[in-house]
Parts: sequence; structure tokens; C-alpha cells
Amino acid sequence: MSSGEQIQEPARMRRSPSKVGWCQVESSVPLDLTPYYNNQGFGTYPGEASFDVLNQSYPAFPALDYGNTSFASRTGIRYNLPGYRGPSTPDNIICSGQTINVSLEGKPYFAASFLHSSDVRSKKVLGNVTFNYADNTTSVKELRSEPWWAFLTITRGELVYDSFYTDNSTNWNTSHIFEFEAALQPGKKLVSITLPNTTNTTEGRIHVFGVSLWEGSDAGIGVQSARPTQKWSEDGSQLVEVILNNSGDECVHGEGLSIEITGQGVETVEAGYIKRLCPGDQKRVTVAISGSGAKDLEVIVSQRDEKIHSRSFKDVQIGLTKWTTDHQNLARHESPEWFDNSKFGIFIHWGVYSVPGWGNSTPYESYAEWFWWYTTHLAGDRSNFRGYREETFGPELNYDDFFPNFTAAKYDPKEWVDLIADAGAKYFVITTKHHDGFALFDAGNTTNRTSLHYGPQRDLVKDLFDAAREHQPALKRGTYFSIPEWFNPSWGPYGFTQFDRPSSTSHPGIIARNPYTNKTEPYTGHIEVDDFITDVMVPQMDILAYEYGTDIVWCDAGASNGTDGFAARWFNAAREQGREVTINSRCGTAFVNDFDTPEYATFATPQRQKWESNRGMDPFSYGYNRATPDEEYMNATTLITTLVDMISKNGNLLLNIGPRADGSIPQVEIDNLREAGEWIKKHEEAIYNTTYWFKQAEVVDEGVNIRFTQTDDAFYILSLIEPIGGKLVVDAPIPILKGDRVGLVSAGEEGQDLAWSNDDGVLIIEVHGDMAAKVDKCWVFKIEYLA
Repeated sequence: MSSGEQIQEPARMRRSPSKVGWCQVESSVPLDLTPYYNNQGFGTYPGEASFDVLNQSYPAFPALDYGNTSFASRTGIRYNLPGYRGPSTPDNIICSGQTINVSLEGKPYFAASFLHSSDVRSKKVLGNVTFNYADNTTSVKELRSEPWWAFLTITRGELVYDSFYTDNSTNWNTSHIFEFEAALQPGKKLVSITLPNTTNTTEGRIHVFGVSLWEGSDAGIGVQSARPTQKWSEDGSQLVEVILNNSGDECVHGEGLSIEITGQGVETVEAGYIKRLCPGDQKRVTVAISGSGAKDLEVIVSQRDEKIHSRSFKDVQIGLTKWTTDHQNLARHESPEWFDNSKFGIFIHWGVYSVPGWGNSTPYESYAEWFWWYTTHLAGDRSNFRGYREETFGPELNYDDFFPNFTAAKYDPKEWVDLIADAGAKYFVITTKHHDGFALFDAGNTTNRTSLHYGPQRDLVKDLFDAAREHQPALKRGTYFSIPEWFNPSWGPYGFTQFDRPSSTSHPGIIARNPYTNKTEPYTGHIEVDDFITDVMVPQMDILAYEYGTDIVWCDAGASNGTDGFAARWFNAAREQGREVTINSRCGTAFVNDFDTPEYATFATPQRQKWESNRGMDPFSYGYNRATPDEEYMNATTLITTLVDMISKNGNLLLNIGPRADGSIPQVEIDNLREAGEWIKKHEEAIYNTTYWFKQAEVVDEGVNIRFTQTDDAFYILSLIEPIGGKLVVDAPIPILKGDRVGLVSAGEEGQDLAWSNDDGVLIIEVHGDMAAKVDKCWVFKIEYLA
């Protein structure tokens, strides 16, 4: 994995924020924030504006005049986004507890949406937004604001800029503005919004650029947006994502809702369906359609074959289009349904670094796969890699001397894929090449620095993929791929260092020096090429995509790159084959980015953009670390609670194992994976093919730690703490009605038809006898929609 912070080489391109031309947004009510502006975040040249304390800023909108600009997001929300308003003219709010008044005129509002970002790097800034109602009640939502820029697009914003200004130059990392939508109390009149108080420049400040309210519908049920995707159904029909809100005072239940789309030359091939939608809730549903071109569409919502609501959309561009290198085009690619529904994958970090297999122990542990870099960059070596290397291997050893000991002698690909399936994972991602440049696949004429030429002298990736196809064909197969190589001299023209200090993480593209003898270390197997990107990077990605048939390209450390052209070709080829493939956020371009990739991290609230958190079973290493004691590895209970937390917020968990150099997997990892897999398979209905709950992701209080998932037919309450006192108390507006059935999943017959009550938004489920003791790790309660 990438360690620390790096800086991206110039991408040499400009892009204005995407505009959504497919959606009428007459129910969106942007607020006038001009009186509250207290910061200038957009500039026309370096140093003009001071979004943060370093006099850095967003680039001004390239082709827009001064003044308010209407912007519509992917969710159908319209904002008045000022952008650049002229010299020394504020254009956003630094949140300091301001109260924004809202007119009482009109209908009750269903939700409030914010365009926001934070002005520090590498960490989120949290703050509570308080909504104040006419009856003197309030509701509070946490605004979790992401950094406005970061190397690697770990999290992609609703607005993406190709660069940002420092105080004296242009930095070609992308900068972002994010969207947050919060449900309001159903039926109540909103009178004001109190922003968070975040004024500490060290901890970071939340900036708000726009606020918009969504009006409730006269019918109760309302269509917020209809967004044509580039996804398709089993018969090849295009999928349109429709967002429905319930701003009424009654739950949709019984036969539910049918959603169809009509228009000239457009037909519904498969209608969308929602069985339960209660007041204040929102759901996304897909409708399969036929047709192409710019069309006027009508979304029709019916109940018991009677139309109860419809909404028209003008000039909607529909049809599955050819993929090109245009950034607007590539940004439309999304993670496929199989990835969204899989929830759990296994990461495998295995390579030459597994021979020393050392990264110290907590609290001084670092990524063991960075062994070579840390031993040759002493200023960044907080874990004493240098001392361990000298004491264990002596001063004359070079990193490539480890090649013969990377034997894979105990590597059994069938055992690996069987373990992955037993763990309950639906996909895996193996490191085909890490930053040390040693490839575990046949890299053709791009390099001889591979496992076919040295060490095992076999194609380790092919063996694993072949075993998966034969023994676990349901597993999707993914390939981790490092964009740069630390010490490959061909990378030199693109080399980078994050900060102007010796300890900074870097991918220099300069031959490493032995830290004891100061002699240059060999870069065994290197082939001279004219250009690293065109002659090494892109051909290797092509090999993995076409010759190995990967389903997931999982890039890392993306800097200068050729991803756009690769992705366009690969997406087109996959579609012709009827395959849906996906690519992560670390390839060096924000626009080829199907899912975000936070590392050793999670969120507190659901995220609209699909995300996948990656971390090791080791507390802080991906590669095998012999210094980590067994008791520090993630156990099965922690694995389950981590997975449950992430899927409740629209995330996947990519959990890493680190095999030894001989291909054996530490027994502690095997045991905990299989134990967790047993629980997952007993509760899979609450895990796979579920979605998050719009209204709330969690309830965390004294003695209570709860998450939520849902399907079309049921709602799941997942308690990370064993219910005590014979009952589970859930203080949340659960969508349950009289006539529904409540049960404790996997508790046997006595766990079904549990008694329950729901008063004033507090659900109490009776858990009689020793029933709860029959379950462990996480207690899953199912509300089956029968009413």
C-alpha cells in the first residue's frame, strides 16, 4: 500500500465542474448565502485567494462570469454556487455556528443538502448541523467534511477540479467539493439552520458553498431525480436510477410502488419496485429501459395499478454510449451492481518483501511491504527498518538478494481460493506488482523483474486465477497494480516527492543506494524503455485486463499515468463481452474512479459514492510482518463488526492477508477468517445485496451499538452488543408496521415472531429466555415486511 503523502505530477488538463442536463429541479430551493460569506475560496491565479491558511485556493470556474451560477448535482439538487465573484470577494462560508434563516412560506421541506469541503489535508473535519423547526424542536445531523484535496482521489467530490492554486504555483492534484444530504423531520416547518462551529485552523474548518432545500410533494411520494447510468440489466437494457422521497405522513406498504419510465421511443423493459417507504425516507431504485438519444421522459409512480405521482424530465440523453478519453465521459462509469452487492473482499499482499517480512510491532509498526524504501530513506524510518536489516542480514545484502528466498514452495492456489470463499468474501485482489517493481505475472517484454524469471519461476497470478475459475468460479478476480516503481530508472522523469523535507514519502525513479555501503543496488530484470508510461505501465495494465481477464483494476500510488486511454479501451471491450468491470480511485485521475478507497478508516454516515475501505488483519501492515504477535491480528468478532459497520454506510471491506515468502498463510489469519465466514453465511441475508438506510446509519449510546441494512422485503437491525435485560431498545424511526414479523436471525425457531412495540419512535423488541446467548459476534434482527 501507499504510505504517507505524495504529490502528483501535472496532468496538464483543465476541467470545469460537470453540469447535469438531464434533470428538471423545480422542487429544489437554493438558499441565498451571500450575507454569510466570509471566505474567498476561488482564485484566478496563485495566491489571489486564501481558502486555507496557506493561501491556497480552488481554480476559478473557467468559462463563467462573475456572480451566482446554477449547478445541479447527480442527485437532482440545484444550488446557487457562486464560484469566483471577483477580486477580494468572498464566495463561501467558514462555519462558525452561524444561523441561516429559512422562509416559512411553501411546503414543509423533505431534506437539506450542502456543498462543502474542509481545508486541511489527510483528515476529515466533523461538525453538527442543527435544524430548527417552528414548533421549537430541533434535529441534528453530523456533517463529515472531506479534505478539499489529497494525493490519490481517495474520495471523489460532487464537483471535481483538475488542479488547485498554492500561494505561488499550480498544483495538479485534483481538488473537490462534496455534497451532503440530510433528512428533515417529516411534516415539520423548518425555520433556520445552525451551521457547525469549526474555526480551529489546525484541526481544520468546514466550508459551505451552497445550501438547498427539497420541497415535499403534494402526493407525499415524490421523484427527486432520474439519472441514466451506463449500467445494464441481464438482457442488456439500460438502467436508470430513480430517487424517490416520501414527504407524506403515511408509510407505503402492502403492494408497494411500481416505477416506470415512458417517452417517445422509450419503453420500460423492467419496472422498478419499492415495497416499503415511510415518511422522511428516501430510496433509490433502478428501471430498465430501451431507447437512445435525447428524449423527454416521464417517470410514473403507481400503486395498485393506479398512478399516484409523475414527473417530467426534458432532453434526457439516454443510451449506452461508447467510452472515450473525455473526462466527462469517463466520470459516468460506476461500480457495477455485483461489486456494490458483494460487500466483502480479500486483499493479498505477497512479494519479495515477504522474505524479510518485518515492520516492527505496535506502536512503532509500519507497512512491511515498504521494507526496501524505509531501509534506504532513513529520515522516514520511524520503525528502525535500517537497524533490523543490518542486524539480521548484514551490511552487504541488497534488496534483490531476497529474490531466491521468495520461493512460493508451499503456495497452493486452491487452498487460497477455498479459504477466501470460506471466509464469505465474494472477490479477491492480489498484488500483481508492488512499488518494488517485482511482478507476479508474465509482464511480457516490459520487464524481466518477475516471478517467472526469479524466485518461484512461475506465474503466481495465473495460478491463482486458474484455481478460482476451476474451484470457486463465483469469486470475482482483482489485480492490485502499483502505477510507479520506487527505484526503476525509467520512472525517473515522473518521480515525485510529497514535501520539501528528507522524511517525505517519495517514488524517485532513482536507483537505490545500500544504506551501509552507499553502493548502488541492482534493479534486477530491468529492461531499458523509451517511456515508462507508454512502454511499461499501460502495456502491463493491458496484459492484466485482457490476458488475465481481471474484473477489478485496483491501482495504487497513481501519479503521472496513462489510465484514461487504458480505461476507455477496457470498458468498451468488457461491454462487448457482456462483462461489468470496475476500477478504483487510485490510478491518478479523479475521473476514472468507480469507488473511493479510504485506508484503515470508515465513515460515520452513509456515503452516496460507493466506497471500499482496505486494511490488514495485521493492525498496521499489509505485507507479512513476523514481528506481529498472534493476539494483535484482527479476530473474527472484530472482522464482523467492522464489516457490518461499513456496509451500513454503503461501503465494502477489502481485508488483507499477508502470506509468507513460501506461500503459507499465518494460521491465525486462516482461523479467524473461517470463524468469521461461518457467521457471515448464517446471516448473509443481512449482508449481501443490501443497501444502507437514508435516514440513519447507526445508533451509538450507552449500552447500545446498532447498525442498519435493508432489502426490498426486509429491514435489518444489527446490534454489535448482546441485548441485555431481555429486550433490544432502538431509538430510531424504524420503518415497521403492525402486521410485520420480527425475528432474530440464526437463533432457531424460538428466535422467530418476537414481540415488539413501537412508541414515539422507540422500537422495543422482546428477546426472551437465553435466546440471545445462542448468537455471537453480532445480533441480527429481521423486520419482515408483511403489512
